[in-house]
Amino acid sequence: MAGKKSLSDLGALTGQEPEAPAVAETPAAETETVEAPAAEAAEAEAPAAPVVTQAETPLREQQLDKYGRAYATGRRKDAVARVWLKPGTGKIEVNGRDQSIYFARPTLRLVINQPFDVTDRVGQYDVVATVKGGGLSGQAGAVKHGIAQALSRYEPTLRTAVKREGFLTRDSRVVERKKYGRAKARRSFQFSKR
Repeated sequence: MAGKKSLSDLGALTGQEPEAPAVAETPAAETETVEAPAAEAAEAEAPAAPVVTQAETPLREQQLDKYGRAYATGRRKDAVARVWLKPGTGKIEVNGRDQSIYFARPTLRLVINQPFDVTDRVGQYDVVATVKGGGLSGQAGAVKHGIAQALSRYEPTLRTAVKREGFLTRDSRVVERKKYGRAKARRSFQFSKR
C-alpha cells in the first residue's frame, strides 16, 4: 500500500497544479513605513523625562522645628537621650554641661562624635542633649543614636552614610535578668563534689 499523498501529488495525477491559499502579502518595506510615523508621533507627543540622579533628590525631607533645629530621640540600654541639633561651632552640651565634663572618659566622647566623623561634619553643628537613665556608657550610646538621627533629619542626604555605619539602628542589647537558682543571669553556684 502506498503512503499518504499530498495535494501536490494529487495535482500531478490530475494534471492540475494545486492553488495556494490566498494570503495578502505586504512587502516588509511598506509595514515599516506605516508603523514608523506612528512611533515617531508618539515619541514627539511625550515630553522627555528629565534625568534625575539619586544625589539630587533626597528620599526624605528635612525635618526642623520652629527654631531651625533638628530633634531626635536616642536610646541605648536603659538610657534615653533627647537631642537637638543646629548649625554652629561644634559645641556639645549634655544635661547643661560640656561634653568633656559630663563624659570625662575620652572613649565616651569618641563614641558621641562618631556620626560627625563619618559624615565629615566635625565642628559644624551644635548639640544640646538631655539624658536620663542608665549609666555613662549607655547614655553616651543614646546620645550617639540621637545625634545620628538628628543629623539625618537635618541633612537627609547624609542618611545613607550614617545608616551604613549602623548608627541609626537602636542597639537592642540589654542586661539579661537574673534567674532564681543562679548566682547571676547564667552563672551557677559553686559546685562541691564532697
